[in-house]
Amino acid sequence: MIIDCHGHYTTAPKALQVYRDAQIAALKNPSGPRTKGVVPITDDEIRESLESAQLKLQRERGTDITVFSPRASAMAHHIGDVETSLYWSQHCNDLIARVCALYPNNFVAVCQLPQSPGVAPESCIGELERCVNELGFIGCNLNPDPSGGHWTAPPLTDRWWYPLYEKMVELDVPAMVHVSSSCNANFHATGAHYINADTTAFMQFLTADLFKDFPTLRFIIPHGGGAVPDHWGRYRGLAQDMKRPPLGELIRHNVFFDTCVYPLAGIELLLKIVPADNILFGSEMVGAVRGIDPETGHYFDDTKRYIDQVTTIGDADKRKIFEGNARKVYPRIDARLKGSRSTGNGGRGSGSTADGARAFQASDPRS
Repeated sequence: MIIDCHGHYTTAPKALQVYRDAQIAALKNPSGPRTKGVVPITDDEIRESLESAQLKLQRERGTDITVFSPRASAMAHHIGDVETSLYWSQHCNDLIARVCALYPNNFVAVCQLPQSPGVAPESCIGELERCVNELGFIGCNLNPDPSGGHWTAPPLTDRWWYPLYEKMVELDVPAMVHVSSSCNANFHATGAHYINADTTAFMQFLTADLFKDFPTLRFIIPHGGGAVPDHWGRYRGLAQDMKRPPLGELIRHNVFFDTCVYPLAGIELLLKIVPADNILFGSEMVGAVRGIDPETGHYFDDTKRYIDQVTTIGDADKRKIFEGNARKVYPRIDARLKGSRSTGNGGRGSGSTADGARAFQASDPRS
């Protein structure tokens, strides 16, 4: 089995963005009423949005399961306030839950957290619990910079984050460290802000004793760890100068990297530098770079091809990267996958409703 740990719903039906645009427009009238509202999306619209995109590419590229979450750049935690973020996150997470219910053999869910600048992360605990305990999610995406490129939040190792980490440990779910869109003109979102954040998170972990306080806390740093593998010697030297543990010891049980790295040479470096036990297969499909590489004739984000071509690691390590490590980092994935294999219905849904949106809307009295 090949588990892709990094996928976003970048092809969601247009009604989701229509809702968001209206929500943002309503912020211009601070005295106006705040309501959660509804997002009228049918099951057929969900199927249509996936069949020609993620599902098609899964079949063509030979992957099995995608760990699926809302579109990262659209989280936009810097917009509005904590209530804005909560309503937006709930709608996005409910849509991901519906995707996974329609296609349990293809997707497992990771949630967006309702973060907001200056608001303590413990405000996200309720939504995390709802997604994990009620909707069957297996992890979350954690934005280290809810301000959108201005970095006003404390480092990830600060005790400000501890209540959320305590809940993650209790639920036994990891977080992918993933920023959202940038509202700082200096930082292009996917070309700079994302990579900056990945690198920054690693350096924060290096400088503090977070994992002494939380030995079972697990983070995935996406996009191949940002600049970290390229500058591994720099970080080894910094750790040595700062009397910190060796990097291999630091990351062993707590920090993992995905393979959202293009092209082959980048993957080769990642696999040469970072232990195979700390790498999870990921493609970001359909994500930041959607085109075909004219030098190879293949999609940039077809990262499975790169790993298949690598000769410096053996089949055992490739099995860890493609499947074993994901099951280790996301312990809930085993039960979820086994359950979906036994009850999967190939995207047909429950068969009892023409519009799965109604069930989610009816369950929340604030809708």
